[in-house]
Amino acid sequence: MSDFSNCRAVFIDIDDTILDFDAYVRHALEKGFEKFGLPPFTDEYMEIFTRENDLVWQELEEGKIDYAQLMDRRFNRVFRAMGLECDGHAFEKYFRSGIYNFALPVDGAYDLLKYLSSKYIVCAASNGPYNQQLHRLELADMKKYFTHLFISEDIGWAKPARQFYDKAMEILDSGIENDEIVAIGDSVTSDMTGAWNSGMKTILFNKYGKYTEKVFEGKRRPDAIAPSLESIKEIL
Repeated sequence: MSDFSNCRAVFIDIDDTILDFDAYVRHALEKGFEKFGLPPFTDEYMEIFTRENDLVWQELEEGKIDYAQLMDRRFNRVFRAMGLECDGHAFEKYFRSGIYNFALPVDGAYDLLKYLSSKYIVCAASNGPYNQQLHRLELADMKKYFTHLFISEDIGWAKPARQFYDKAMEILDSGIENDEIVAIGDSVTSDMTGAWNSGMKTILFNKYGKYTEKVFEGKRRPDAIAPSLESIKEIL
């Protein structure tokens, strides 16, 4: 494990790191299928949504599309893969309105944020609409723990683009060097890669054991891997 003793600030992801996005998605899709007169929602549909949603977010992370295009395409693409007829734009509007008012904390999130904010400058680092992410943090009573909210819509770039981190560092403007920052998140492609490319330290929140050791064979590993949010306090 790397030495984190020089760290002075934390960049922490929001969705599926401190707020449980997965829990909302399943609930929203089940209710949405009922609302739009679609067949009963199944595990197979969940797998298709997860695959297609991951692919479209990957396109965003690679800079191939912007956030508006992601919102425009996502559910039309999902329903096409499911073989279902549905107005993807209308479903997207329903889905986004639900996300706006959903803020279920991941187990251990409050304790971790309280701990981190007592030792470091804590900054959110998230892809998504600024007002949505701000509102959800306020609903969850988490905003008080953050010094800065670095959200892709406001920053103008999405993780893992180097420009996202460059702009965040410009706003931070605290004399803190990149290698004095630790990035915490649940995604290797978004949270870890972007931080690595910016010279930051990294802690992967390996939620549900998503990443196995095989994933890192011949590839760069995070500086630390945490199986729970609680365990991050033992690392920092």
